[in-house]
Amino acid sequence: MPKPENPVLMAIVGAAHGTRGEVRVKTFTGDPLALADYGLLYDNTGRSFEILEIRPSKTVVVVRFKGVNDRTAAEKLNGTELFIDRAQLPEELDEDEFYHEDLIGLEAVDLDGASIGEVTAVFDFGGGDLLELSTQGRKPYLIPFTQSAVPQIDLEGGRLVVDPAAAGLVADDDTDGPDK
Repeated sequence: MPKPENPVLMAIVGAAHGTRGEVRVKTFTGDPLALADYGLLYDNTGRSFEILEIRPSKTVVVVRFKGVNDRTAAEKLNGTELFIDRAQLPEELDEDEFYHEDLIGLEAVDLDGASIGEVTAVFDFGGGDLLELSTQGRKPYLIPFTQSAVPQIDLEGGRLVVDPAAAGLVADDDTDGPDK
């Protein structure tokens, strides 16, 4: 298969691990070991990667790719983004499941329908997913991607509803801060 027509980012290769050509890989799959279930992975140039071995290691997986047999070759892969074609992903998801790719670009509106930005990235630093919202003239900011902070998502309509209080976007008047 050539370079995917509709690529979906599945993982990013990190540092080399050991001397046999293994690398640390940060996956964006629900189960990190499931990365091997998708078959060939591709970088942004169309180069294919076949997983020979995969095992868990703390917050990443350790992977050995076909044709990557020593540390020098593994080090050259550091930072490589790995993709599959969107057609390889399951069509049906649970009601509360979304592909990160589908959330990026959605307009974020508050409970009154006023625009508060656009989803520009989805992050998971270990404590749950965070949405990065960007708006013109303001630095991007993060909100939790939880049912209370984001009570509605309309993929077809291209927007999601954010509860500003639950998302931490409004000041809490009950706190005793330095100005009180």
